[in-house]
Amino acid sequence: MLIVMRQDASAEQINEVVKVVTSKGCQARSIPGGDRVSIAVLFNKGPLEDAWFSDLPGVQQTIAVTRPYKLVSRETKPSGTEIRVKNVTIGSGRLTIMAGPCAVESERQAMTIAEQVKKAGGDMFRGGAFKPRTSPYSFQGLGEEGLKILAKVRETFDLPVVTEVMDLACFDLVEAYADIVQIGTRNMQNFSLLRRAGQAKKPVFLKRGMSATVDEWLMAAEYIMAEGNPDIILCERGVRTFVRHSRNTLDLSAVPVVQRESHLPVMVDPSHAAGFRDQVMPLARAAVAAGAHGIMVEVHHDPANACSDGAQSLYPAQFASLCRQVRDIEQLIENSVES
Repeated sequence: MLIVMRQDASAEQINEVVKVVTSKGCQARSIPGGDRVSIAVLFNKGPLEDAWFSDLPGVQQTIAVTRPYKLVSRETKPSGTEIRVKNVTIGSGRLTIMAGPCAVESERQAMTIAEQVKKAGGDMFRGGAFKPRTSPYSFQGLGEEGLKILAKVRETFDLPVVTEVMDLACFDLVEAYADIVQIGTRNMQNFSLLRRAGQAKKPVFLKRGMSATVDEWLMAAEYIMAEGNPDIILCERGVRTFVRHSRNTLDLSAVPVVQRESHLPVMVDPSHAAGFRDQVMPLARAAVAAGAHGIMVEVHHDPANACSDGAQSLYPAQFASLCRQVRDIEQLIENSVES
């Protein structure tokens, strides 16, 4: 249930509603809006009586939430969520471009690529310090050394950094260095990790599991938000199907579905969907045309010698071209909406 307070509701009235919710064995979660506060009623073990709350002072109305994901549902918050990360706002209407190598390999490599990402118009820098790989013999990342390199990238180029957390053991370390903490596809249903992400003070970038439905993906986000972290960015990165012409199948239909179901911003990672460089740019253009709030693209200055995912990494010149193309598509959509 969602309890919508009147615009002129006092702090005392809001606190009284919270007390009543708690007395019913539920948990109350305040959701500040543009001009009023709403209170989500969570963890109820049975049906809730509308009369328990509707006549309380300051209450405008109560709304039944029919979705299993309550906090991330657009029923709970009709307006979209905007997430501010330093000088970048994700979900504001302007396309966010995250780019960088799959893995941080050295300071020289990261700084070289970051310079090109910044020059081309990228908004944020992505790079893995801890790398969950299919093979235990593959490059696993530089760990804390990689995080320190990411911090230097941020300081040098004024680019907020996004990096993945693998497990609870390294979460505190990653949170200390990253501007956005990424939870990868293999960990989308690692529920203890999701709960820890919900306690983080940094936004969380939640990738869709490679075999997850949209509902399962949104329920994973609900785990995070239920612990108190409202700043979640969803990322479609392709799902596993029977095809062999690409690494995964990019499910662009998920973008409008998520935007209908949830107030959270949704981005697209065409690199991991494609697996091959020549598919990345067309898929990225399609993602922007589908209305994604942003894209995450892998870029490497020497992909032939990359430690991870070189085959799907764009050369810097290709990335610069892509930035121009997607900005043009963004402008075209904006102009068509205005007219």
